[in-house]
Amino acid sequence: MDFYSTIFEVIDMRSFSNLWYWIALAVLWSTASHFVLGVPFDLALKARRQGGQRMADLEDLVRINCARLLSIAEVSGLMLTAFAGAAITILGFTGFVYDMEFSQALFLMAFPMIFVGLLNIRLARRIAADRPRGEHLVSLLRRQRFYVQLIGMMSIFAAAMWGMYQNIVIGPLGG
Repeated sequence: MDFYSTIFEVIDMRSFSNLWYWIALAVLWSTASHFVLGVPFDLALKARRQGGQRMADLEDLVRINCARLLSIAEVSGLMLTAFAGAAITILGFTGFVYDMEFSQALFLMAFPMIFVGLLNIRLARRIAADRPRGEHLVSLLRRQRFYVQLIGMMSIFAAAMWGMYQNIVIGPLGG
């Protein structure tokens, strides 16, 4: 057995019948919902409960991450948008027109993350403009996390439905 056969046996390109795809999808959405604007959500909860220095640390961390996100969006936003649009288009086209399951799987992971990115930029702009503090800041982060979790649930549901359809139509072994 050669090297490439071994690799493709371990990393099965039949994504929807592969456990690694579902683990990666779960990790993607778990991470996306835990880090709101790059800030671990448990820090926001601790800051709300304990206040004081923890709240000041949270406010500083959110301010730094918002400035960083807005700087990236301002400096590289056009190029990132063009690249993301091209990548999503290629994945969608090769996945759903040419029926490549690996592209379909990547598309179902990447496409919803565009909406998460847009929500993050929108919230970062709002925080930079309004400069919320304390409980109001925590409530904004909580609402953002809810929207990310909602997008994640819809994404996982869509991937599961499409994956089941693919496995029923094509079969689990690609035959």
